[in-house]
Amino acid sequence: MRWFALPLLLMTLVGCPSTPDDVAPIVAVTWNTGTTEGLNHDAGPDDGYTSEHAATSDEYYGDGLAWLPAVEAATDWLAETEPDIVVFQEIFWSGECGDIPVEHHADFYCEGLATDAPTVASAILGDGWQVACHPGKPDKCAAVREAFGRFAGCDGGFCLEGLDGFGVEGCGNGARVARGLIERTEGELITLVNVHGSSGIATDDEECRRQQVEQVFVDLGDGAPAADGALNLVMGDFNTDPGRWTGSDVSAARWTDFVGPDHDFHFVTDVGPDATPTYSGIVNIDHVVSDRLEGACTHPTVIDAVYFDHVPALCTLELSPAE
Repeated sequence: MRWFALPLLLMTLVGCPSTPDDVAPIVAVTWNTGTTEGLNHDAGPDDGYTSEHAATSDEYYGDGLAWLPAVEAATDWLAETEPDIVVFQEIFWSGECGDIPVEHHADFYCEGLATDAPTVASAILGDGWQVACHPGKPDKCAAVREAFGRFAGCDGGFCLEGLDGFGVEGCGNGARVARGLIERTEGELITLVNVHGSSGIATDDEECRRQQVEQVFVDLGDGAPAADGALNLVMGDFNTDPGRWTGSDVSAARWTDFVGPDHDFHFVTDVGPDATPTYSGIVNIDHVVSDRLEGACTHPTVIDAVYFDHVPALCTLELSPAE
């Protein structure tokens, strides 16, 4: 036997060496699926979504994803994309349909909805997914493909308050930062953090966001940071631009205290004055952050209609080379 054939024979007999993380890349999405009256809906394609629809959405649906053609487009896009992990902000919760007058159901998710119908996050993902939402905030949810893993402590396909999170005093009700532990089918645990920073440009809004950043990296509210795992993935709508606003927004500056060069965490999404805007074509406020995962992100258009005011971040992630 030639000497160089021996290692090949041994690998054939005992199998190639591998580690628990010798698995396929992770496909992850963060997506604020909301809309706003502030867009020029009547100037868009002849798709049926008008300023009248926008007024209904704002008053009755909290501007969450509820317009049926957009729900269908989101369903198709997610089926085509096949992500492993998704976090949503501003996604409509079907439990509110009972409080919306029937005359305002037409063209929206509540139209003809059975009482046991899935909420929008579950509906657009389809079978084979587990969805868990923030305490007190059913419009903010995280999801994991069951073939990839499951949320620890969440039984079944939908857990309304299945994530761990706490509100910030004086910053509205419910948890805008929440943590879920994904027990993977292959590979080590992932601590997933979904962030939806408080909106607004007032000093109080900035202070709320600053404290929410500290929930991620200092104390969620239970004595530990939200990102407290051995492998952390932080995603969401930060409602601030850490690459453009660090000199004008204390919450943007606070992100850079924990994320970036010389820190344990880094941005996977682009930051800086030349980063692709993800909100209204103006600023880049939708981000993916990790300590040990690296990759690249794109920002695809899901529907031609003038409906979404954010574009999703679609990222392909792998463990850092040093791992």
